[in-house]
Amino acid sequence: MEPSQLSLAAPLAAEHTLIFTPEAQAFVASLTERFGARRNALLAKRLNRQQRLDGGELPDFLPDTQSIRDGDWQVAPIPEDLQDRRVEITGPVERKMIINALNSGAKVFMADFEDSLTPTWKNVMDGQVNLYDAVRRTIAYTSPEGKAYQLGEKTAVLIVRPRGWHLDERHVTYNGRAVPGALIDFGVYFYMNAKELLSRGSGPYFYIPKLESHEEAQLWTDIFAFAEETLGLKRGTIKATVLIETILATFEMHEILYALRDYCVGLNCGRWDYIFSFIKKFHKRPDFVLPERAQVTMTTHFLRSYSLLLIQTCHRRGAFAMGGMSAYIPVKNDEAANDKAFAMVRADKEREAGDGHDGTWVAHPGLVPVALEVFNRLMPGKNQLSRQRDDVHVTAEDLLAIPPGTITEAGFRNNISVSVQYIANWLNGLGCVPINNLMEDAATAEIARAQLWQWMHHDKGVLDNGHPITGSLYEEYVNEELKALEKKSGEQYGALPYEQAARLLTELVSQTEFTEFLTLPAYLRLNG
Repeated sequence: MEPSQLSLAAPLAAEHTLIFTPEAQAFVASLTERFGARRNALLAKRLNRQQRLDGGELPDFLPDTQSIRDGDWQVAPIPEDLQDRRVEITGPVERKMIINALNSGAKVFMADFEDSLTPTWKNVMDGQVNLYDAVRRTIAYTSPEGKAYQLGEKTAVLIVRPRGWHLDERHVTYNGRAVPGALIDFGVYFYMNAKELLSRGSGPYFYIPKLESHEEAQLWTDIFAFAEETLGLKRGTIKATVLIETILATFEMHEILYALRDYCVGLNCGRWDYIFSFIKKFHKRPDFVLPERAQVTMTTHFLRSYSLLLIQTCHRRGAFAMGGMSAYIPVKNDEAANDKAFAMVRADKEREAGDGHDGTWVAHPGLVPVALEVFNRLMPGKNQLSRQRDDVHVTAEDLLAIPPGTITEAGFRNNISVSVQYIANWLNGLGCVPINNLMEDAATAEIARAQLWQWMHHDKGVLDNGHPITGSLYEEYVNEELKALEKKSGEQYGALPYEQAARLLTELVSQTEFTEFLTLPAYLRLNG
């Protein structure tokens, strides 16, 4: 495979040529040639499924795969360094973040090319350089203030999350067509680091996002097998954890594990994308309108059912059931708010550990000790695979139950403000943003803007004071929220493209057809 079959629309900086080598480019080209068309066909299947859902179909467990759900099988053995995953920290593949996360005391760091990273070409390539250095423990960073960062003696296990199947990399084309971002992220990291990781007693480990079917999982299995064969590695060297963060994947968890049984070590409750997926897949249905996002918690029936079913499914198959991420972060200079944040995180983790999860996520190093204390107390062993949860009985109706709740003016305004602030930061190159003492990424922002669309396009979109949510009310509030941001930001208001973000948000929530991912039109507006 000649690397010239890849065309680069952006120049490679000197440091990037060391990571996106001709050999790595040839490997990405071979992945694209073999698997690009299947990826495109699976995205077309998503559109077809969405049309059926728009027509009134509801998801259910697949009758054609009943034998897989009934079968007596388990996933392949799990490597020693992945046996204890009680606390995982997540964040973008930014240099200082990687060092702090690996040093945080968490068992695992999920380095993210997806929801917490704005995919500028520089961010993507810098991320690969950062991971290359992290694998070899040569990564270091000095802040503009002169503070030095380097790895400690004991660090978290590294897992990498490539972009979802829906995201292209416009800076790299193959035969004139954009290469899937996932194949860039996976391909470069695997090719440049797999053997080095193995030599250090670990391995090429991945988190796989946004799958909607076991067919999409099978595609990853075939990619993994080809990648291993190319580098002369034995089958099953790669290990993956799948995020169950779409409502459709919840009905195929056994099948997803089965398709990836040589590779998959667990499933994760990707709660924020899951809520977004729930809104998106049923956006045409007025009977599926959700209350404001602050009321859609993991204790609601449909989310608790999903969590318990995931635990039961994973443990039956010898795979880990990973909990999700509380969005709360430490609050500086406000002791009461900080105490509340820690209490909310603690309660969330106590629910997860008590239910049988084998670990959980946090978004900030300051919350690692909180989550560790809970799991150390409630899960003294390395994991809880022995808890089979045979008492759990979840039906399709449980997974589709609409939670009760309201839409307050504060909740409506918050969705507008968070969406504008997040999109502005994303367009400015930052994909993980603390807003109102919560860590917002693309998934949480997606909930906010998807709810705005849902409330504005259905009669059930009514504030608890009786005021219907209309386009004119939205326009009034978005202008007021922009003014509030300008007042709060002062002279710094012009540093972020708030007004461009507001225009994009207005376009997304006003148009008749629901846009599948806000990052798709945002990517077209991205400089770099």
